[in-house]
Amino acid sequence: MTERPSTPLLDRVETPADMKAFTDTELVRLAKELRAETISAVSETGGHLGAGLGVVELTVALHAVFDTPRDKIIWDVGHQCYPHKILTGRRERIRTLRQKGGLSGFTKRAESPYDPFGAAHSSTSISAALGFAAARDLGGAPDHGIGDAIAVIGDGSMSAGMAFEAMNNAGHLKKRMIVILNDNDMSIAPPVGALSSYLNRLYAGEPYQELKSAAKGAVSLLPEPFKEGARRAKDLLKHTVVGGTLFEELGFSYIGPVDGHDLHQLLPVLRTVKARAKGPILIHAITKKGKGYAPAEGRRDRGHATAKFDVATGTQKKAPSNAPSYTKVFADALLKEAAQDDRIAAITAAMPDGTGLNLFAERYPSRCFDVGIAEQHAVTFAAGLAAGGLKPFCALYSTFLQRGYDQVVHDVAIQRLPVRFAIDRAGLVGADGPTHAGSFDIAFLANLPDMVVMAAADEAELVHMVATAAAIDDRPSAFRFPRGEGAGVDMPERGEPLEIGKGRIMAEGARVAILSFGARLSEVMKAREGLMARGISPTVADARFAKPLDRDLILQLVADHEALITIEEGAIGGFGSHVAQLLAEEGVFDRGFKYRSMVFPDTFIDQASPADMYASAAMNAEDIEARVLDVLGVEQISKAIRG
Repeated sequence: MTERPSTPLLDRVETPADMKAFTDTELVRLAKELRAETISAVSETGGHLGAGLGVVELTVALHAVFDTPRDKIIWDVGHQCYPHKILTGRRERIRTLRQKGGLSGFTKRAESPYDPFGAAHSSTSISAALGFAAARDLGGAPDHGIGDAIAVIGDGSMSAGMAFEAMNNAGHLKKRMIVILNDNDMSIAPPVGALSSYLNRLYAGEPYQELKSAAKGAVSLLPEPFKEGARRAKDLLKHTVVGGTLFEELGFSYIGPVDGHDLHQLLPVLRTVKARAKGPILIHAITKKGKGYAPAEGRRDRGHATAKFDVATGTQKKAPSNAPSYTKVFADALLKEAAQDDRIAAITAAMPDGTGLNLFAERYPSRCFDVGIAEQHAVTFAAGLAAGGLKPFCALYSTFLQRGYDQVVHDVAIQRLPVRFAIDRAGLVGADGPTHAGSFDIAFLANLPDMVVMAAADEAELVHMVATAAAIDDRPSAFRFPRGEGAGVDMPERGEPLEIGKGRIMAEGARVAILSFGARLSEVMKAREGLMARGISPTVADARFAKPLDRDLILQLVADHEALITIEEGAIGGFGSHVAQLLAEEGVFDRGFKYRSMVFPDTFIDQASPADMYASAAMNAEDIEARVLDVLGVEQISKAIRG
C-alpha cells in the first residue's frame, strides 16, 4: 500500500463547519492536502480522478463560504464529487469508493445530507438548483430550511439542451441561485461544438479582462449625464471583443472568467455573491482537469477514469486481458463494414473512446460525428442522416440512450428510419452502480413496432450483428452488448448478416429448455454442465432477437419440453414478457405448460463487482441451475450440505 500523505489541516475537518475558522492561507494549504488525499484514495480504489482534481480549490471555497448542507451544492456530473465527499464526513470511507457496500462514485441522496441531489449523468444541476430555489421561496423544507442553491456544472454538461432549458427558465423566474460553470475545456473527451468555441473566445486573454476592468472603473468616475453613454460604449467594446455574453442574454448576471485554482480569486467572488446576489448569477471558473497530478494532466482524457494506480508513476494496475473487449470488437467490425460501404456513418455523444468510435474517427473523420453530451440531438441527427440516404450507427451506452427515448420513438420508429443503435454497457456494469446499468433498453425498444432488437451472446455474435444492422435498410435496429472482455471465442474474419428474427439451438436435451437472450448464455452452458451431473440435460437455445421473436423456435421448444425458462440481462417487461405474450396468445398455459423468466429484480442494484451484482440479481450459473430444478420439482440439496 502506498504511504498516505501528511494532512494536518485536513485531519481537523470532520464537516465543512470546521473550515469556517481557517484563514485564507490555511484554506490554500487545505486544498493541497485535499488534492493529495484524493490522489491517494483513488490510487487504491480506481475511479474518476481527473474531474475531482480539477475542482479541489472550488470545493474548498464553496464549503468555506456557504453553509452546507442548508445551502445546496449540486455537482454536475457527479464525477467531480470525490473531494466534496472527503470534506463532508466521509473521509474514513473514501477508500471504499465504488465498491460493494461502500461509497457511491457519484452524489447520492441516501448517502449524505450533503448530497442534496443525485447526479451521475449530466446537465441536470441547473434544473434541480432552480427547483430548490423555488421550493425555498415557497417555504419548502420547514424543518431546516433551504438556503442558496448552487449548481456546479462542467462545460461538457453545458452542451446538452436541458441545461439551456433550465437557464432560460431561471432567467425568466429571476430566483436567487448560483451556477458555477466549471470550464476545463474537457468533458470526457475534448468538448465539441459552438459552445466550446464560445467559451474559448470568452476567455480569449488578458486584453478583454483589462478593457472590461478599465471601462468599469472609468464609468464610476464620470458625471451622471455621461455615464449612460459610457455604459453603451463599454457594452459595444465587450460585444466587439467577445461577440456578446450568452449568459447575460439568458437573464443571468455573469461574473468571470476567474481562475478556478486560485483561492485568492475564488473566495472574494463567492463571498460577494453570497452577500449580494438577488437573482440568478453565473460564475465562469477556468479549471484544468487532472490539475496537480502530472500523470493525469498528461493523459488525453486528463485521467477521467482510472484503474488502481501507483501514485509515484501513475502506472495503472490492470489485470491482463484474456480476450478483446466487446467495445473493441464492435469498433473493428464497424470499420470493416465501413470499408465496404461509404454510406456508413457513426455518431457518438461525447464518448468516442468509451464507444470505440475514436478508431472510426481516425479512419473516417468525415463520417464520424461527436455531438457532445446531447443524446436527444444524437438520435434525431442520426434520423436525419438516415432520411438523407446514409447508414448511421448511433453508438450510445444503454443508460445514456434513455435520455433520447422520445426521439427514438418519434423521430426514428414512427418514421421507420433505418438508424442502427449500437448499445454498449448492456446489463450490470459494476463500480458505476445503478445509474450506469443497462437495465431497461430491451423493454423500451422491443415494444416499438418494426424495431429489430438483437443481443450478442458473445463477441463473435456481435460481429455478425454489426453486419446484420448494416444490411437492414428499411427499419430501425438495435444490438446490445455488455461491458468488459468477450468470452474468448473464435472470431470470424468479417460478420455475416443473420436471418432476421431467427435464433439457434446450442445444445439438444429433454424435459426443460432454456432460451437465453444475450451474454448470459455462457452461464447457461455452465448451468447445463451442473445439471447433467444430476442426470438432467436441458436444451439450450440462443434467441438472438427479442424483436421480432423467433415464433417457430419458441413453439417448437414448447412442443418438445415440459417447461421453458428464458433469461436476459434486463428488467421486467423485456424479452421474457414478449415470450409470455406469445405463449398466452397460443393458449400454451391452458395446457398446463410451465414457463419461468429470469430477469433483473425489481430494484436498483448498488455498485459492486459485476460478478457480485449478477449474484445479487440471481442470474449466475448456480441460480439458473436452481431455477431448472425448481420448475421440474426436483428437491435441491443446500449448498452447505453439498460443500
